[in-house]
Amino acid sequence: MSATSDAFPPKDSSSKGMNNENGRPEPITESSSGSDQGLDSSLHPHVSDEGGAESPAPAETIAEALTTDNGTTFSASEAPSLSEFPVVQQPLFEGYEYVPPPPPPRRKPDFADCLLFALLAIAAFFCSSLLMLAALHYHLFGASTLRQANEEIHYRLGGQAAWYVLTLLFCVLIFPFAWRRSFFAGLQWRAAAAAGRMRRLIGAASACFIAAIVDELVMPGPTNAPIDQTFRMPGAVWLLFVFGVTLAPLIEEIAFRGLLLPALCTAYDWTREHFTGLRPLPPGEDGFPRWSWGAMIFASVVVSIPFALMHGEQTAYSIGPFLLLVSISLALCWVRLAVRSLAASVVVHSSYNLLLFSLMFLGTSGFRHMDRM
Repeated sequence: MSATSDAFPPKDSSSKGMNNENGRPEPITESSSGSDQGLDSSLHPHVSDEGGAESPAPAETIAEALTTDNGTTFSASEAPSLSEFPVVQQPLFEGYEYVPPPPPPRRKPDFADCLLFALLAIAAFFCSSLLMLAALHYHLFGASTLRQANEEIHYRLGGQAAWYVLTLLFCVLIFPFAWRRSFFAGLQWRAAAAAGRMRRLIGAASACFIAAIVDELVMPGPTNAPIDQTFRMPGAVWLLFVFGVTLAPLIEEIAFRGLLLPALCTAYDWTREHFTGLRPLPPGEDGFPRWSWGAMIFASVVVSIPFALMHGEQTAYSIGPFLLLVSISLALCWVRLAVRSLAASVVVHSSYNLLLFSLMFLGTSGFRHMDRM
């Protein structure tokens, strides 16, 4: 036998299907081997026959898998080794940062806002008093003393109107610095919500007007109350009519339903949460706070008492008008809380006063016979 034939012995039939000319595994069909052992070893070339341990894959197969993101393929010799890439060991909690939960939104208005409003009202009262003294100095409307000014409707009602206007002006200028929003936006004015419910608001004002008529029939007030004397002053009725349907409802609703009512609701809920551990209610979609039923009922009752007492002097603190004013205030609080709009309660308050003045207009023949009151 020649040297060439010794160097390259003929292939044995048992090695058929194991390697082709390129040294790669060659698939085996059922005709290639008649035993299960040959089939298994051909289908799993990396598993040895002895112990079933996995053996490394061929170098060319590894080289084909080393492909970069841009499609470049490394061969076995060109592939970078893991030692070329330094391993950076990061502490376990070095990249972890604790982010505390956001604090609950501050529920405004609160008692601090009520105090600020009171201070601005005191400053406005001082300024309106200076205006009245200046008018007395120039003898406007024939008055030169404080006693004469108290008996003159222009001074009495004009001083109150100047007080209200200056209070509103100071609030519009100062409150945006504390609220980071306009004064009326911070009061939840929401004129669009009130305009969309105008029929219901007029109906609520009509219900209050009917309640006033019933109260006058069942528990009438005194016949010569201070408010009746004011109406009989020369030229007073038309000034009171304009003042009673415009400026007076606006300022009273701002003070009682715009500031005091939300502050009392928030104080009630905060106290309840503090002692019971309950979580505060989530704010509404507009960012304003929501209150529990207990808070709204409690605040409405508490607000209605000083509201009735403020008007009690006009009716000599008689029980009938006092109970009527408490009921009217409860209705206004309900409108303010149900619609979530201060403009809604202003509309009801102004419409109620307008109905009262309309009844007076009809009963006195156009305010010409005020003695019929």
